[in-house]
Amino acid sequence: MINRIDITNEAKQIIKQLSQNYGDLLFYQAGGCCEGTQPQCFEKGSFMPRMNDVCIGTVEGFDFWVDKDLFEYWKHAHFTLDVLDGFGIGGFSLETPLGKTFTIHYRIFTPEEEKNLSPLKYHE
Repeated sequence: MINRIDITNEAKQIIKQLSQNYGDLLFYQAGGCCEGTQPQCFEKGSFMPRMNDVCIGTVEGFDFWVDKDLFEYWKHAHFTLDVLDGFGIGGFSLETPLGKTFTIHYRIFTPEEEKNLSPLKYHE
């Protein structure tokens, strides 16, 4: 199976720090408005995905959800979660006080990868 999402070593380090401070986490990538399309990190249970939002996989054991409309646009793309120095658009994400911001790098799946993608989970 081909993962729909991977993670950089730098992002792994921040997630480890955040999970030590906050416990279980949840990632959500919205489709616009005030948070843009920047991935957000929350304490699990403090944010609920909407009906039909899509979990594309896990990063360091934590679910990564994508807005249902954004997923329709990016369903043929592989996501790589990364982290940058500085503040992103949305100030609600847990990495913000660390002076960091999560970001996503995209690439289109090859036709061979498309045939073997990991299953999706939809929020009900």
